[in-house]
Amino acid sequence: MIEKTTRFILLYDFYQDLLTDKQKQFAELYFEDDLSLSEIADEFAISRQAVYEHIKRAENLLEEYETRLKLLEKYEQKAKIFDDIDKLLEIDYKNNEINSVIKEKITLLRRLE
Repeated sequence: MIEKTTRFILLYDFYQDLLTDKQKQFAELYFEDDLSLSEIADEFAISRQAVYEHIKRAENLLEEYETRLKLLEKYEQKAKIFDDIDKLLEIDYKNNEINSVIKEKITLLRRLE
């Protein structure tokens, strides 16, 4: 399972344009710049609770978008396929098992469609 912060950043990369400017700003300060809720609140002269609510709302929206669109899931599936291809290429190089490896590569590439 992906760590919560890492998952947020990955989802943010896919869906950030669907968030409000405030949600993006607070999320970037909190997750990417590693500022605390208090530091963000002080910078914007609002309460910690208000900052927390913006960030929490952003997290919930990102998860909702992922549930519907599954862009991160598809990205991870493709990354796995490419890792599998890389492993097969290593086998091909080391053992010269060309025919069976080529068939397996084609099968993996078809999964990308």
